[in-house]
Amino acid sequence: MRWEEIRERLPHQWLLLEAIEAHSEGNKRIVEQLAVLESFADSVEVMRAYSEYHRKWPQRELLFLHTDRETIDITERRWLGIRPGP
Repeated sequence: MRWEEIRERLPHQWLLLEAIEAHSEGNKRIVEQLAVLESFADSVEVMRAYSEYHRKWPQRELLFLHTDRETIDITERRWLGIRPGP
């Protein structure tokens, strides 16, 4: 679903979402299609669920957003430095 459709169907809620279709333009992440995984009453609950999902499926592109937000504006950051190996 598109963000506009999700906002209409699920107003005033915290959502855990998966980006189904997304791409990068410059330093922005453009999300075109989303799947709603769960809805929550507050931000603490959605953060807890996000952490659990991310731990189980780190390869999935997960987001948590409130539907009062009109647009999705995600700035990508490039991490520099040394990272530990696998």
